[in-house]
Amino acid sequence: MDKVIIFDTTLRDGEQAAGGNLNVQEKLDIARQLEKLGVDVIEAGFPASSPGDFDAVRLIAREVRQPVICALARAHPHDIDRAWKAVKEAAHPRIHVFLSASDIHLSYQLRKTREEVLQTSREMVAKAKSYTEDIEFSPMDASRTEPSFIHQILEAVIDAGATTVNIPDTVGYALPIEFGGLIDSILESVPNIGRVVLSVHCHDDLGLAVANSLAAVRRGARQVECTINGIGERAGNASLEEIVMAIKTRRDLFNLDTAIDTRQIYNTSRLVSELTGFPVQPNKAIVGANAFRHESGIHQDGVIKMPITYEIINPKDVGIPASSLVLGKLSGRHAFRERLAELGYSLNEADFNRAFAAFKELADKKKSVTDRDIESLVAEEQRTVSELYHLDRVQVTCGDRGIPTAAVSLTGPGGQTLADAALGTGPVDAVYKAINRIVRVPNSLTEFSVKSVTQGIDAIGEVMIRIESEGITYSGRGADTDVIVASAKAYMNALNRLLASRAAEGRKDAA
Repeated sequence: MDKVIIFDTTLRDGEQAAGGNLNVQEKLDIARQLEKLGVDVIEAGFPASSPGDFDAVRLIAREVRQPVICALARAHPHDIDRAWKAVKEAAHPRIHVFLSASDIHLSYQLRKTREEVLQTSREMVAKAKSYTEDIEFSPMDASRTEPSFIHQILEAVIDAGATTVNIPDTVGYALPIEFGGLIDSILESVPNIGRVVLSVHCHDDLGLAVANSLAAVRRGARQVECTINGIGERAGNASLEEIVMAIKTRRDLFNLDTAIDTRQIYNTSRLVSELTGFPVQPNKAIVGANAFRHESGIHQDGVIKMPITYEIINPKDVGIPASSLVLGKLSGRHAFRERLAELGYSLNEADFNRAFAAFKELADKKKSVTDRDIESLVAEEQRTVSELYHLDRVQVTCGDRGIPTAAVSLTGPGGQTLADAALGTGPVDAVYKAINRIVRVPNSLTEFSVKSVTQGIDAIGEVMIRIESEGITYSGRGADTDVIVASAKAYMNALNRLLASRAAEGRKDAA
């Protein structure tokens, strides 16, 4: 059975999504989870784009040993030098060189001729080849490029030393029938194509990234570039979990396999969502909250009798437990630990004790605690483990004839208790102003959203915010049955990220 190489670009193209911002440690945490997931290639970043990205790629190259670690580079000597410096300590390094190919890009962006692009592509691949054997090349905007020119470029870069050639649908323009036709033409018209791996990288501007990728795989592509939850530039990329599960579920059609441990898919999805601040839509295939929920009576009857009647995927295959154990205030430690294990969480004793205490507090407020409640609760506890400032108490007064007032109490560095109060235009504004009087870090709130984790009047509210300080964006999340408290927790989470980032920069400067 043939194998499809899974090339994950969550840490590079995924982070390009508007509002996405990961620090070095968060990138390493995701890379380690991607290694556990079993991806073949991790595109860890674009080293020439910033010092932070260079540091993240270099750290991942040192720490994550099983997958190929890939660094992106424009077809420019400086970029290629930086890419190699970042990945040279990897067990399996790769340099990924790209250059625009379409006449649209050549005319309006690069202002170069086809001959110049062809020559630059050949020279820069040869330069990258002088550093490492594993070289990938992408002619950007390939789906809007004349096929004959794509054939010329591919033949030239393969002769120059490329070992993987990637066909990007950069703006999500192609339809499956024509993208499959482009793959056919490449396999038929590029004489040395048999010496390399043929790859595809599709964007979702028309909602066709997964369909185009699978069409290419059916025609002979053997590497797919994708991201967790489909995040990425504009409308995003092909979703890794959808690509992998389509190949696995329809093995009768593809006769292909991947190296992915699909039982790690759900945990990976949750981690990426948590760290990037991008929620997963409920109806998202494979990992959405509703992906394995059945409300129709007819569907429920069929699933009870035989799951295959309405489920084409066993939820356990993607790391989601099939059963639904309802927990409440009378549940003990053993039942709670068992449910955590079924949900894929393995906590040490200290973390478990904190989570159990939070569970008991929540169970007193709710009639029953659902799986989504538990996931939100555990995520909330993990957010508070390494805080410089911890939220202890929040008290607000407000109303249509009152002045919104908030008092907050924080535990600061060294365990000292810090308290203050403030007035605001509303209760959340008052809480944030009171916190600012204590923490005193200039910032501006750029985004605020609140959603219900579960249904009902007693549901947990989850707040996601973004703040900006000195041109850098930091995201924060908080969850509680009281949305004001959840808002305060989210703000503290964002502020602690900001402070941790500055402390890390300070240590780096001192070194």
